[in-house]
Amino acid sequence: MPLAQLISPRELAARQQTPGLVILDCRFALDDADYGQRSYAQGHIEGARFADLERDLSGPVTKGRTGRHPLPDPKVLLERLRAWGINDDSEVVLYDDGPGAYAARAWWLLAWLGKREGVYLLDGGLKAWHAAGLPLSLDAPRSVPGRLTGEPDMSLVLSAERLQNRLGRPTLTLIDARAEPRFRGEVEPIDPVAGHIPGAQCLVFTDNLGEGGRFLPPEQLHERFAQALQGRSPKDLVAYCGSGVTACHNLFAMALAGYPLGALYAGSWSEWITDSRREVATGA
Repeated sequence: MPLAQLISPRELAARQQTPGLVILDCRFALDDADYGQRSYAQGHIEGARFADLERDLSGPVTKGRTGRHPLPDPKVLLERLRAWGINDDSEVVLYDDGPGAYAARAWWLLAWLGKREGVYLLDGGLKAWHAAGLPLSLDAPRSVPGRLTGEPDMSLVLSAERLQNRLGRPTLTLIDARAEPRFRGEVEPIDPVAGHIPGAQCLVFTDNLGEGGRFLPPEQLHERFAQALQGRSPKDLVAYCGSGVTACHNLFAMALAGYPLGALYAGSWSEWITDSRREVATGA
């Protein structure tokens, strides 16, 4: 079974009553921390549980040491996933408002813990669900605790130190998911320092999407990342972004295109710049 899988709104609607199906609503807004929970309370896909980026899908921030969304403690994350009813054999559907960045973060965390089958992103997210004329629910789902097992695969994670040691190697492909003006250092609306990690290429995560906010066909995604790899092994690819969230969108898109799962620099730009000794690049 492919590691990265999509499900359409109509397909999900037809399978909503499937035993063992778990749906997670991953909506979030960087400028409004309560947006996701508030939106969920105003209406969600029937049966969905709410997964908050900062409270559930990230660990605590240590000022001056970590990025804005550190990885959660694996044991704490496992307990949360079990509380949502996830078992080893569960099918899991993840969605957010549409671009899929927060849903992809949840997908990556599940893959990190070893849950690599039966996990889907709702293609086009809640916008596509609305466009299909499908209803929302106000009802809180009943939760039967699950028994998900897992161990974090640390080969999928790169620390700042390990990444710094690899900079300049001809085998490294380093991709940055942020918008081009932030990558070039022309603007920085979130973090205190502008620019990018030396040697990185800008692969804006939203360019993985086509009409209606749905993912491009796998062959187009394959070509997109082939241009970035330039013949280098995808096993040596490292993805990052501002805080380790939208980078997961690029990793999902690569897996959708048939590439092996690359590594995530989870601390990303917001962690990189906590140490002034780390080099910063600007421009294209």
